[in-house]
Amino acid sequence: MFDMHVPWWELLARAALIYLALFLMVRLSGKRTVGQFTPFDLLVVMLLSEAVSNGLSGGDDSVAGAWILAAALIVMNGAIGFLGSRSPRLEAWLEGSPVLIGRDGRWFEAVLRRHRLGIADVEKALREADCELSDLHMGVLESDGSISILKRK
Repeated sequence: MFDMHVPWWELLARAALIYLALFLMVRLSGKRTVGQFTPFDLLVVMLLSEAVSNGLSGGDDSVAGAWILAAALIVMNGAIGFLGSRSPRLEAWLEGSPVLIGRDGRWFEAVLRRHRLGIADVEKALREADCELSDLHMGVLESDGSISILKRK
């Protein structure tokens, strides 16, 4: 149960490589993927975890190996958050920046397409803000994937 079949440093190296690769893939997939999961996005996340599990553990099924991997992933996640909070440039790269998607009662179609936003997404944001399209002052796709709506005064 506690005998590891893989050296501890290999587990750390595997965790770092898998974490960085998945981080880059998720970051490159766009803001909406992170911000609001559809059932299909949830399915992809579940399958991703299954797909990388063997690469992460390297065949080690020990409890000690699982603890090392879990600790490494949590420490890396905390380190990324810490570094991002200390450097505005790094934070902008890690988390992205807000994008203007509409103004003065109209949506910017090219921007919506580039960020893979459907009309249903922006109409939902309008309803949640209790705003008609004609009353839209500004619509912003936030870095977390949510859509902020500002009404005209």
